[in-house]
Amino acid sequence: MLRRFWLLFAQAVTVLLALLFIVATLKPQWLQRQGSFGRQLASPIIALQEVAPSFSDKPAPGSYADAAERATPAVVSIFSSKDTGPRPDPRANDPLFRYFFGDGGAVHQEPVSSLGSGVIVSSDGYILTNHHVVAGANEIEVALSDGRKAAAKLVGSDPETDLAVLKINLDHLPAITLGRMDRVHVGDVVLAIGNPFGVGQTVTMGIISALGRNHLDISAFENFIQTDAAINPGNSGGALVDTQGNLVGINTAIYSRNGGNMGIGFAIPVSTARSVMESIITTGAVTRGWIGVEPQDITSDIAESFNLQQDTGVIVAGVVQGGPADLGGIQPGDILTQVNKQSITDTSQLLNVIAQLKPGSAAVLHVLRKQKPMDITVSIGKRPPPPPQSDDGGSTE
Repeated sequence: MLRRFWLLFAQAVTVLLALLFIVATLKPQWLQRQGSFGRQLASPIIALQEVAPSFSDKPAPGSYADAAERATPAVVSIFSSKDTGPRPDPRANDPLFRYFFGDGGAVHQEPVSSLGSGVIVSSDGYILTNHHVVAGANEIEVALSDGRKAAAKLVGSDPETDLAVLKINLDHLPAITLGRMDRVHVGDVVLAIGNPFGVGQTVTMGIISALGRNHLDISAFENFIQTDAAINPGNSGGALVDTQGNLVGINTAIYSRNGGNMGIGFAIPVSTARSVMESIITTGAVTRGWIGVEPQDITSDIAESFNLQQDTGVIVAGVVQGGPADLGGIQPGDILTQVNKQSITDTSQLLNVIAQLKPGSAAVLHVLRKQKPMDITVSIGKRPPPPPQSDDGGSTE
């Protein structure tokens, strides 16, 4: 029995070897395919082991996650509401309505709510935002990125730069680091952080498109940073930061034809914001210099009519009676070209230069009067607060 089993086994092995010989002789590619198939079974595992990435918490190359992580905790959402007071009921002219309800016809209007953003600039709870975000508000609530909320107190505001300072009382507040404008250049990458349209905290990226933008009729004192980082309604008062997460501007306005972002946004430089904030915190208001003139830019037509050799400087179109300029001897028609030996190119520069002078100090104004140069010393006054509304749109400096 065992012998028979052994014979069968030997015959089977002989047949298999014979078949293998035949295949190797006539169809050797069959054996090659089989070998490669065997290698293919193992190769995917080997390949995966070779190219599998090593997972890390570090941001991808070119990412601005570190800057966003540093800055976003200090950016808050601001919810303000104001009561616009009673308004007449449109049905008051209906005789039947008046018969039943009398002639009062006044109803209380629902409070108007607005949304904006702000930046925590001090662990003590001081927040920078836009004046127009909180103007006239009866209640102001601040929501932090960590979910905490607090009622805010208006410390002071400056409509002429569209800046305001709020104060909240919370512990362990994250404060943003203020940057330096002398390190900001056109072409720098910046991030805009805020709460656009109320969708939640959002970070957008762009570059600084221009510096020193003015003549935009946004505010009295204009020295804006222009950026193409997406800024939309709700971003007002939010942060414009550099790639290190340092604050370089307060987002303020956009150029738009449809209410949305069109690639042109404006931010107040951190240098201006710091100066206004410190003045508001210290004194409750911003004190600026003033001389009481109505300036006008010199156009080519004005330069030709006055026989001027240059089209820079400003012409004094009017003088406030009894103001510093009037008392110093400035007259309508004078061409003002310098203040304390600093050249004046246009009305915007004159406004900023005079505003930086301390009230009570003396300034030497270089003017041309009937083509004759002269220096006039003027005692700088204190700039009066802006009127609530301007009927004629004019302004004086």
